[in-house]
Order: sequence, then C-alpha cells, then structure tokens
Amino acid sequence: MSSTKQPTFAVAVTFEIHPEHVEAFRARILKQAHDSVEKEPGCCQFDVLTDEADPTSFFLYETYLDAEAFEAHQKTPHFADYNRTVADWVKSKHLRRLVVRQSG
Repeated sequence: MSSTKQPTFAVAVTFEIHPEHVEAFRARILKQAHDSVEKEPGCCQFDVLTDEADPTSFFLYETYLDAEAFEAHQKTPHFADYNRTVADWVKSKHLRRLVVRQSG
C-alpha cells in the first residue's frame, strides 16, 4: 500500500513468526498496513512481504514523511492494538531505521 507523499524516513522490519501463528499474523499485519496508510497522514507506504522459501519470515517496508511521523505511528491506538495482539506470535524482530540523505 502506498501514496503519492514524498517520504524522508523509512523502516525495514524483519519478523520471524511461530509457525502456528503465521496465518493469524498475516491477517493482522495486513490490517495494520491498511490502517497505517489510511489513518496516518505521515505514513506514505506500508508493504508486507514474505520469504518465498520460508513462510514464517515476514519483511515490512514502511515509509514516513519524517522520523517524527514514525514516532507518531508508534503512539496510535491501532499500533498499540496490533502490538498487543501479535506479541506472543513473534519469535524474533529486527528493525532498521533508514533516512534519505539530500546531496549538496
């Protein structure tokens, strides 16, 4: 899911999900992606991908207008609900914060 906004900040998140929770996680993370793009003016894109060879491995690519928009994202009610819901389903999580560097 994406919009036409110009982001300057992104996160790349890799999740390993317990096998028995893969389908529930997939449904919940897709709802989270939709809610983030639809309800947050600072969220530009929220893509959910899975590893071809490992269905328990998910990759999220999220872009935001700026780092402050990402911080606001983490304080939304839909994020809090998502985080509570999936907490026990997650085996591991790795988040990278990425920024656009302007040349010149």
